[in-house]
Amino acid sequence: MGNSVNAIQMLQQQRLLLQLEYQAEKEAYRQQTESIGMGRKVKRGDAWWPLRFSKSYYNSLNQLAIEVLRTTDTDIEHNFEFGRPVAFFTWDRDAGITSRTSKSSETSRTSKSSSTSPSAIRYFNFTGVVSYVDGDRMVITVPDKVPVIDLQSAENLGVQLSFDETSYRLMMEALDRAIRGKGRLGYLRDLFYSKSPKAETFTFQPMHFPYLNRTQEEAVNQVLRAKDVAIVHGPPGTGKTTTLVEAIRETLMRESQVLVCAQSNMAVDWISEKLVDRGINVLRIGNPTRVNDKMLSFTYERRFEGHPDYPQLWALRKAIRDLRSHRKRGDEKYHQRLESLKSRATELEIRINSELFGEARVIACTLVGAANRLLDGQKYSTLFIDEAAQALEAACWIPLSRVSRVVLAGDHCQLPPTVKSIAALKAGLGKTLMERIVETHPEAVTLLKIQYRMNDDIMRFSSDYFYNGQVESAPEVKYRSILDLDTPMTWIDTSQLELPADSDVSFKEEFVGESFGRINKAEAEVTLLALQHYFNKIGKQRILDEHIDVGIISPYRAQVQYLRRLLMKREFFKPFRRLISVNTVDGFQGQERDIIIISMVRSNDEGQIGFLRDLRRMNVAITRARMKLIILGDKNTMTRHPFYRQLWQYIDNL
Repeated sequence: MGNSVNAIQMLQQQRLLLQLEYQAEKEAYRQQTESIGMGRKVKRGDAWWPLRFSKSYYNSLNQLAIEVLRTTDTDIEHNFEFGRPVAFFTWDRDAGITSRTSKSSETSRTSKSSSTSPSAIRYFNFTGVVSYVDGDRMVITVPDKVPVIDLQSAENLGVQLSFDETSYRLMMEALDRAIRGKGRLGYLRDLFYSKSPKAETFTFQPMHFPYLNRTQEEAVNQVLRAKDVAIVHGPPGTGKTTTLVEAIRETLMRESQVLVCAQSNMAVDWISEKLVDRGINVLRIGNPTRVNDKMLSFTYERRFEGHPDYPQLWALRKAIRDLRSHRKRGDEKYHQRLESLKSRATELEIRINSELFGEARVIACTLVGAANRLLDGQKYSTLFIDEAAQALEAACWIPLSRVSRVVLAGDHCQLPPTVKSIAALKAGLGKTLMERIVETHPEAVTLLKIQYRMNDDIMRFSSDYFYNGQVESAPEVKYRSILDLDTPMTWIDTSQLELPADSDVSFKEEFVGESFGRINKAEAEVTLLALQHYFNKIGKQRILDEHIDVGIISPYRAQVQYLRRLLMKREFFKPFRRLISVNTVDGFQGQERDIIIISMVRSNDEGQIGFLRDLRRMNVAITRARMKLIILGDKNTMTRHPFYRQLWQYIDNL
């Protein structure tokens, strides 16, 4: 009884913190919409403008869909993805500028760069949802009654990301269900929030898997034995996905169907693709991030329209639409005919659905996607949550109400969930369900201990600092390097570098625009010079022949965009463009490259390093490299923090 009271109180606390986060994000969105300016939104990838209206049609799920094309700024990485709410608008940029010209020239200059005249923007009064994005083409589903003709004829049409009310509502509802939960849901809730009783397990002889290492094998056995919960803790490069796929395959030997979820669409795609490669029938609810034929082939939408009964259903739906649009006054049989068509269409839809769900062995979706009406009434024995350390606890409770046991995979020493409200973060909203269970039930955790990605010197610092030295390198990667006698890690101290006297940049960080982050132009120049110098050592032909790939990482988005622009201008890098990617730490999560260069950006007299104090972020950054890691940063600023001081000393001693 005590466990229940404690768990319920903690979940109620979570709910209050989630409410706080909801208010903070909503307020930030409102302020941003009012002050940031549409031009900046386009540059940040939060809006497309101007758009070309391509076509409108009813998709296979009978939703009105609008296809639009981005016509400018196509080099900007955007933030649109499946399931995100969007708003259409028209924006006459010139009208916005004209309306400000009466002010003094100084004021005019400031306002032009930081805001958009409200009179210049007109929003349409409905919200759409992204169905999928493929490069510069996006499909958006909109409510049935939307006047498509108005969008079609609108001049200077644009679309921007809207505030996501739905996800918050679904998370709140999931917490409420968990608070009220009886039976299995109530049992799991109480178990996760207390150290006793221990998580229950079955007893059987361990199974042997010749293609897994000993800790991966142990993790799969732990998953199979778990009655309540198991955790696969996978540090960088230790084969977490391989282990998880094997655990899912073995579970499917014992169960007819499992539910597989992750926080992001990208993570769901990744695990789904690996399962499909192993010959498992996956039904992906929602559309993939990468729109290629292989990924699309296992989506619910594609399977639905590929069903033999679909043409008949489509004909019925068309007949319903025609009947509604050509309704005659005094037609007494209208309702009768409409109801008859609707009941036949519903019957067919139910039949197609039950066949699709009946054939699938894995149902895959995001955590929020688990609230999809398609899953109404569905129950599963086992839920697998991948990248569980990046998900808010409330999101994990959405699919938990459908299952009797859960397997979480991830690494709470890497990227945490994003929390915008400082107050909610300090009060514990950032603590994930995975972290909670690691604390209350260490017996349910298996740490994967052999990594297959990095040279041992690159891995060792992360292993010692974050994993108590327990992670080892597989023999085949231990000494991997590009050049003989190369030092795998180097730190270029920008505080020791001299700039030409006529240079108009300095090694001090600058603040760019409101809420747009920091930039260090001189450091960006040196970052590319360091890469050029290393490329010259390797030799152009070898880089191209062996496809030696590079990741340039900066924690700051403004620096990433600046580095991308610099890279495009440099003639030297032209032949290597396809081998070099520039992104934030979050953008590189789950990826690896032969060479990684990190531009730290921070350089100031006060030793302020902002969110670089979140060491999990740096753990991700330094563990992306297979063979060479180059860090650029101001030693004097960075090493005032003990973590960076240790990192500097470690690299200095190599």
